[in-house]
Amino acid sequence: MKGRVIRSSKREFDVRKEDGEMISATALGNLLKKDRNVVVGDYVLLDNIPETGEWQIKDIEKRTSEIYRVSIREQRKRVTAANCDLLVILSSVSRPAYKQGIVDRFLVRACQWGIRPIVVFNKMDEYDGENGPDLLFERRRLELLGVECFEVCAKEGEDYSLQFLDKGWKDLESALEGRTAIFLGQSGVGKSQTISKLSGGEVELKTKAVGKVGKGSHTTTWSELVEFPHFYLIDSPGIRSFSLDDIDPKELITYFPDLEEVGVQCKFTDCQHEPNSKGCAFHNLDLDDQGKEALFSRLESYKRIYSEVSQIPVWSKKI
Repeated sequence: MKGRVIRSSKREFDVRKEDGEMISATALGNLLKKDRNVVVGDYVLLDNIPETGEWQIKDIEKRTSEIYRVSIREQRKRVTAANCDLLVILSSVSRPAYKQGIVDRFLVRACQWGIRPIVVFNKMDEYDGENGPDLLFERRRLELLGVECFEVCAKEGEDYSLQFLDKGWKDLESALEGRTAIFLGQSGVGKSQTISKLSGGEVELKTKAVGKVGKGSHTTTWSELVEFPHFYLIDSPGIRSFSLDDIDPKELITYFPDLEEVGVQCKFTDCQHEPNSKGCAFHNLDLDDQGKEALFSRLESYKRIYSEVSQIPVWSKKI
């Protein structure tokens, strides 16, 4: 019998069987070891013990993707969830202000985890074209990665009329159809409201205020797979950090595939990609002004993150 792990709490797991029945199951000891563990989103093989009627997870099917961080001290991956199809980066065009750097951080994670990212611009009813982000430019820089962009107003849902981009609420719903997704974004961008709207009001992820506008802390204490009418949502407290301190600086460029394609053409492998860097491929590109601006904004994000992750202790071995 096969099933999918919906919720995990230490050694016990809620599993949705293929026939739709929800059961509670424990895992065999060899599936709870440091190098192999059962997580939310896993497709598992189940066995029913006739003597007790209890269910047991006896094996894990091959994963298509893993959401994880690397423990630098222990030199191993800590997997939080598995088999996620879509990483939804939710941003605000008003309060909090849109930040390219945070979006690029999440794009690093998406590339590292092997999950297709999309970017959703929320709070469009509050958009100020003069003080808000240049949506057309943001779409242009994200198109370098093949990342789709959507504009929505979670308050209005599908009643919001598109103003700048050609994809909105209904397109977002279509993108999520039949998939497993994770939503990431700054506090205050409207994740809970967006998720509630997408569920038709059936799902409410609760947050509690801590006294400041745009701030909040999640009340969930375990990882779970929330079932929507048309898709699954991975919800886990362990994946809300913007920190990338577990990234090996030597591998960071591989998580910027648009930059890596250019960077391999630099004359020197330790090129700093500055205007005076001899043989730098970036500063010899034949691009129009808009193309250069888009690519170099990504390069600046890479440099900032590289400077940050280079401060961590040198890695002693590969994971």
